[in-house]
Amino acid sequence: MSVVILTPDPGDPSYAGQWPDVLARHQAALAKEGVASRSEAWTDHVESGARLAAAPLVLPLVAWGYHRDHPRWTAACAAWARDGVRMVNPPGVLSWNSDKSYLDRLAGRGVPIPPTIWADAPTQADVGAAFDRFGTDELVVKPRVSGGAWKTLRLSRGQTLTGAPEGPALIQPYLPSIETEGETSLLFFDRRFSHAVRKTPVPGEFRIQVQFGGRYESVTPAPEALALAETVLRNIDEDLLYARIDMTRDADGGWLLMEAELIEPDLYLAQAPDAGAAFARAIKGRLD
Repeated sequence: MSVVILTPDPGDPSYAGQWPDVLARHQAALAKEGVASRSEAWTDHVESGARLAAAPLVLPLVAWGYHRDHPRWTAACAAWARDGVRMVNPPGVLSWNSDKSYLDRLAGRGVPIPPTIWADAPTQADVGAAFDRFGTDELVVKPRVSGGAWKTLRLSRGQTLTGAPEGPALIQPYLPSIETEGETSLLFFDRRFSHAVRKTPVPGEFRIQVQFGGRYESVTPAPEALALAETVLRNIDEDLLYARIDMTRDADGGWLLMEAELIEPDLYLAQAPDAGAAFARAIKGRLD
């Protein structure tokens, strides 16, 4: 039997030219370990997980676009848990990790994150207060439920808040290190470090995603970066087959957690020295 990899709604054109290549990399790595796989749209299994429960394992690794349909996503996660779908990462993790408020919970356990204001619906007054509170001339405003820098704004002091997230959001000081050093992602399979990738934006851009021209390169992470990633994982109790921990430096050179990506992160297998063998072995281990 084949493991199932969840993919976007076929009617969502947002990532139509991108996700098939990511899926192909996952499937190629699995095939080298003798693991057969097939894909199904996550939106075909919202009300019930009965059909997915027949699969030996379900991977939500390409379930992109859930942030645009978050109520259905959380309903689907509940259905998959209820119907006993053998899924990694598990449905409970997929649900809570879809809302960036988990960063506040990790911060409460001592994990360093950027200074953050949590707003129910950000207003111009919220932005003005954030500039004063953080003592900065640039801010980032992003939705609590987002992906791929969706509706993420970079604002200068005095700039009008236009196109702001309509619901709960977070406001943070802009970190200039994004432009100079970029963001570093550390990949783990079964909580064991696999590889790291540095992502840098093109000049004049702050978004590091490939759709905005971001450039990716394999790197050896600094010991402090690896230590932060391991601290993050120690503070997550659930079973994790894969995790991507994204971080960048603050003005003093310290590492800050930006995201703990546990749902559908690009695992950057193209930059992995083993081309994804560690990922595939972790999957095969669960099947065995």
